[in-house]
Amino acid sequence: MNHKILCSLLILCLLVSCKKKEKHIKLDHIPQYELKFNQLATSWDEAIPLGNATVGALIWEKNGKLRFSLDRSDLWDLRPMENLNFKDYGFDWVKQQWENNTYHKVQERYDEPYDLLPAPSKIPGGSLEFDISGLGEVAYVKLNLATAICEVKWKNGAVLKTFVHATEPVGWYSFENINSDLDPTIIPPPYVSLQQAGTEDPVTGQDLRRLDYDGGRVTQKEYTITYDQQGWEDFRFQVHTQWQPSPTHLKGSWSMSTKQNEGDTTETATQIVANSLTTGIDSAMASHTKWWHNFWKQSAIKVPDPILQNQWYMELYKFGSAARQDAPPISLQSVWTADHGKLPPWKGDFHHDLNTQLSYWPAYTGNQLDLQKGFLDWMTTYKATFKKYTKEFYGTNGLNVPGVTTLTGEPMGGWIQYSFGPTVGAWLGQHFYLHWRYSMDRDFLKEEAYPWIRDVAIHFDELSELDETGQRKLPLSSSPEIRNNTREAWFNDITNFDLSLVRWTYTHAAELALELGLTEEANRWKASLEEWPDFAVNEQGLMVAPSLPYQESHRHLSHLMAIHPLGLIDVSNGEEDKEIIRKTIENLDQVGTSQWVGYSFSWLANLKARALDGEGAAKALRDFATAFVLPNSFHVNGDQSGTGKSNLIYRPFTLEGNFAFAAGLQEMLIQSHTGTVHIFPAIPKNWKDAEFSKLRAEGAFLVSSKLKSGNVKWVSVVSEKGGVFRLKNPFSTQQITTEPKMEIQWEGDVMILSMKPGQKIAIRP
Repeated sequence: MNHKILCSLLILCLLVSCKKKEKHIKLDHIPQYELKFNQLATSWDEAIPLGNATVGALIWEKNGKLRFSLDRSDLWDLRPMENLNFKDYGFDWVKQQWENNTYHKVQERYDEPYDLLPAPSKIPGGSLEFDISGLGEVAYVKLNLATAICEVKWKNGAVLKTFVHATEPVGWYSFENINSDLDPTIIPPPYVSLQQAGTEDPVTGQDLRRLDYDGGRVTQKEYTITYDQQGWEDFRFQVHTQWQPSPTHLKGSWSMSTKQNEGDTTETATQIVANSLTTGIDSAMASHTKWWHNFWKQSAIKVPDPILQNQWYMELYKFGSAARQDAPPISLQSVWTADHGKLPPWKGDFHHDLNTQLSYWPAYTGNQLDLQKGFLDWMTTYKATFKKYTKEFYGTNGLNVPGVTTLTGEPMGGWIQYSFGPTVGAWLGQHFYLHWRYSMDRDFLKEEAYPWIRDVAIHFDELSELDETGQRKLPLSSSPEIRNNTREAWFNDITNFDLSLVRWTYTHAAELALELGLTEEANRWKASLEEWPDFAVNEQGLMVAPSLPYQESHRHLSHLMAIHPLGLIDVSNGEEDKEIIRKTIENLDQVGTSQWVGYSFSWLANLKARALDGEGAAKALRDFATAFVLPNSFHVNGDQSGTGKSNLIYRPFTLEGNFAFAAGLQEMLIQSHTGTVHIFPAIPKNWKDAEFSKLRAEGAFLVSSKLKSGNVKWVSVVSEKGGVFRLKNPFSTQQITTEPKMEIQWEGDVMILSMKPGQKIAIRP
């Protein structure tokens, strides 16, 4: 194991209290964790991360200076992508070039501009620096997860406490016991330089000078500094800090603001900081800490593997730092844009062929629906933009979404098999469905969930065509990111990836239509579903497509969508599905992980949990946590351990692998996707003691349970909306009692209880 990762995992020790707070819930929800090091990180991607989904900061050391790398989630260069002429070069034109073996024309028009042009792109916002040379050697650097406060202490007694406020677009810093001048400076990103701009690829990040910005203006007055930067056309942003010095203390705040045009009346960073200083750091810290304490009360877990336990809490911390309902959704790096003088990896954009989807997986069972709603609100806000793209590129009246988008939902190009993939909107649609199932919000079902999934189904109806057997297919199909962006990445037959999303859409469009009493529409979707083929399966299980078995290691497990996350093929369906799952995962293991990245292992853990393989799921999570994360817990795609888990050893930072990890551990502890709740369905046999509190199940049930000496001791359930609670009996007997006493009906080994809204029950043998 990489020694840095090992050290950080050892330091990130488990101190969760087991004090009994309620009769059936023993977990202390407020985690007593500290991410602690004996020195400041010396690279931006190993820094201490702070954020609130609108603004963020990375705390590290650069060239002997304490550096706060500042960021804001709507800090974007939104210039239009060149060559996106859908009127004359739509999906029909793409297919024609594919058929004529002139596919290079498609690559020149849609792929190459993404690689070669610097924008549209997420952009960095600058840094605060403090000259700490007079403070001497650092004693420790720690991040308290319970409060989201970073503390740096020097051996001479000087202390820094800094945090990004949980709900306000402002950060705070407070130095104590100092004996030297620590006044901050603002360092603008190197948008302007005398050197000639380079042209690196999107993974390493293109040179910022290629954006062709004029130099920003840094204005310093007594105890204030302001940095104003003009971006593309009328866009501009501002960074401002103000502080209050004394002989032994320095307290201040900072903020960043953006303005899209001259008429934008959004508060400036200067105004935000001025308002914050009237409140003061003590009041700000109190309200900030209160938010985080409420966040941690949403759910808690305790498992006997400290590596998995520690990593889960780090992932939940980052989710709480990156997701809000009133902020943009989680992009590739969220509020932690690269601070290395370049654009962020893959332009820091919104990738919808895996990245945004995986980032929200833990929100459901993790009981964070309010934070997840920001993703859905963004999609709803830009639904008209997506429908316009669908009509112009595909010629259909339904709904699809570009697989790579800007902050405002506009397409960015790139490998168009995925950036313009025909089924992207369907995978995003699953998040609408899951929000409905986990919240049981009928207004949301009627106004947002069903309309989205219905419109995707309309898109499939109009786009599809009949094949030679009389079954439906897509004109061209793909499977992210099989064969990368070559001509051969398009398939004439339908891939299991696309087919699973098509079949899922019709299945759930029919389900939701019936739920709303729309019988005629439900019958339409059922009839459409019958026109599509079954999945391509061979003796090794699920194939990539009927013409391509899975026989080469690949990072994207796209051919397995039907198993997870869509659940169309599930062990609960009977022996045929069990055998398909067994063969598929066995083949996946046999082909190996040489071309995998970190998120592949996180996804594998979810798959193995769905296959009820606790040992396999735990191993995949340990592989992720020990080989594909940096000491600060950031997922960096490539294998950092030197143990050969993957041949890919690069380190671009993205977040989806982190959040898929959290979801994988939750899948081991509770599953409800079949409509029946399973407690501890996929844990290793040697896990004799485990516990969780307030994990959320479909049907809007909050479930808690405790495993002791290999036996489930109790299950506690809160029903938010009322309804039928189905629980696979986790006990060794059907002699069950409930508190308060309720009638239990049995369906085989499944107990059924009818619950009222707000009702709480405890179940024990």
